[in-house]
Amino acid sequence: MKVAAVSKDVRVSPRKARLVIDMVRGKRVEDALTILKFAPTPAARAVAKAIKSAAANAENNFQMEPADLKIADIFANEGHTFKRFRPQARGRAAPILKRCTHISVFVAEEGGQIGT
Repeated sequence: MKVAAVSKDVRVSPRKARLVIDMVRGKRVEDALTILKFAPTPAARAVAKAIKSAAANAENNFQMEPADLKIADIFANEGHTFKRFRPQARGRAAPILKRCTHISVFVAEEGGQIGT
């Protein structure tokens, strides 16, 4: 059984979040949190928070053992984009796009079916 957690509108660009997510995909929850603890990027904190939330959901709602959990699926999708403008020369304006991310994490027990 897969248990999910979603963090919406995290103020990190999806491209940068995917770099962090690729480091922990398929790993055990404990190992993933250790890796993220030492990752030197703000996206690592947001991904770690989503993983902790998924593990807590599995433990509290489905009585799964936290030590047996593995990241079955994890991905970052595009969220809202804040549009801002910066003044440029000759009265022009250049857009600034402040991107947000939706981080989805699915955990499953290590011995169980991961593909379902």
